[in-house]
Amino acid sequence: MTIGLLKGINAPGHKGWSTVKCSICNKKLDLFNAVETGEVYVCPKCGAFFCVADARRVKYRCPYDRTELQPYY
Repeated sequence: MTIGLLKGINAPGHKGWSTVKCSICNKKLDLFNAVETGEVYVCPKCGAFFCVADARRVKYRCPYDRTELQPYY
């Protein structure tokens, strides 16, 4: 089996590899665009992702473990 022939959803670079959902509102967040725009926040301790609106709503603190949210780079 050759790894270079992966197709469909298993292929590297497919949208499923770079798309996550906000932990609160379930909005789809694209991590490739987040690097340029800075619109995704992540909790460094538990790994939860948050959109800008929900990060502002919880005052940039993770509601699960109260650590400070970091912008996704």
